[in-house]
Amino acid sequence: MNADASTKRPGGRSTRVRDAVHGAVTALVAERGADQVSLSAVAQRARVNPSTLYRRWGTLAALLVDVAERHGDAGAPPPVGDLRTDLENQAAWTLTELSRPGGIAFFRAEIAPDIDERHTGLRECLRRVSDRFAPVLDASRERGEMPPSLEQVLDRIVAPLYFRVVFSIPGTDEAYVRGLVAELLGKPERR
Repeated sequence: MNADASTKRPGGRSTRVRDAVHGAVTALVAERGADQVSLSAVAQRARVNPSTLYRRWGTLAALLVDVAERHGDAGAPPPVGDLRTDLENQAAWTLTELSRPGGIAFFRAEIAPDIDERHTGLRECLRRVSDRFAPVLDASRERGEMPPSLEQVLDRIVAPLYFRVVFSIPGTDEAYVRGLVAELLGKPERR
């Protein structure tokens, strides 16, 4: 391949295909819900051959997990250096991501019916969530504070958010997030 050919294909065909497929998945999940999406529908929307999807991802669950991983923490709020505010911001962002159209569908895909896929998906989900909160706690420790453990944050902030979004419990909003953080830190909630 000459240099001119590479400049005409920034990212290459593989990147374009992945972007088209991810865009199609995101749109279809938002429109229909993950349980109404198939690999053939994704291929049709992305304008790629279905064999490309089967070869690259194998299953719809694997594709949904890949989309969730790629989306990752893009757009997550940067830390401000205050434990309460940083925990509130990360928790509110987590809630927003879960609540966006298709957001919970990607989580549900990670808890796939296949036991091996479920373990892989849940480990990846736990890693992503842990990676979101661990730096906040580490920075607090570096400032000489005594923050809660990551396990406490997962149990007392993250788990209730996932539970309430999965079961569509009313009142799961930023005020609820602030209340969870206030309870964990043992201090009154800011008004």
